[in-house]
Amino acid sequence: MTDGSEHQYHVDGELVPASEATVSVDDRGFRYGDAAFETLRAYGGTVFEWDRHVNRLERTCEALSLDHGLSDDDLHRRIRATLDANELDDAYVRLSITRGVQPGKLTPRSDVDPTVVVYVSPLPRGGLDGRPVWDAPATVRRVDTRRIPDDALPSGAKTHNYLNGILARTELAAADSQADEALMCDTEGFVAEGATSNLFFVRDGILYTPSTDGSVLPGITRELVLELAETTDVPVRTGAYEFETVAGADEAFLTNRTWELRPIESLDGTPIGGGPITAQLSGLYDELVERTCYSLPGGSDWL
Repeated sequence: MTDGSEHQYHVDGELVPASEATVSVDDRGFRYGDAAFETLRAYGGTVFEWDRHVNRLERTCEALSLDHGLSDDDLHRRIRATLDANELDDAYVRLSITRGVQPGKLTPRSDVDPTVVVYVSPLPRGGLDGRPVWDAPATVRRVDTRRIPDDALPSGAKTHNYLNGILARTELAAADSQADEALMCDTEGFVAEGATSNLFFVRDGILYTPSTDGSVLPGITRELVLELAETTDVPVRTGAYEFETVAGADEAFLTNRTWELRPIESLDGTPIGGGPITAQLSGLYDELVERTCYSLPGGSDWL
């Protein structure tokens, strides 16, 4: 807010001041983490890759058997209203849908009155004239916490139950580590992903990333990077990789919606850094954002 007034959230169809934005202690999102969410970015007033996000949100809701009954347009309007109320064009956006208030029993009821919350906060401009949200390349440490197997909890489901990532990050804190990200392996010992990020690395001119056939969240930024790589002459491989393979990389970077592409400065103290392929893909990503959201010729200013 530019006039000093209180930040606004969108809760169950209403814009409310942050100090009044509350949900019930009986809400299943609070009790059990029984909720779906998406982290999005708005660039220049456009919700970037909205269709991909809403499709993944629906897949999460299907995995939870959460029939919220809300249309894509309704959800988009709530996000748009929240951005407008806070006078934000470039922003972090979090959209959450819980199963709502139900009796305190583990088994959910089939009828749902969902709790829907939209939270936004300012971020720098993106695209060709933008700057990253991070100050420096990431330092990364491997942790003992393993990624939950896909056959125990669907890896593609983005739910409020983020305990796995929290445990990974608390490992860093317990070790008094100043690392920016925790790197987790799956239960077979192969590298999976960061606590809040996907992993890419380069060896001998080939771009690698762990496959989503394993315990890896199919990140939307990850998906875009793979598509951008297909427009170049950079070979791409997905699969299962041992930690030593990643540690010996020529380049490595992390992806998520807010970081975009963030080079890895070091992994367990071993220097890696970015490089020409990281820089090329980062530049292509900035061009995509510029073209899509800031009305570069060939883009769209749809809100």
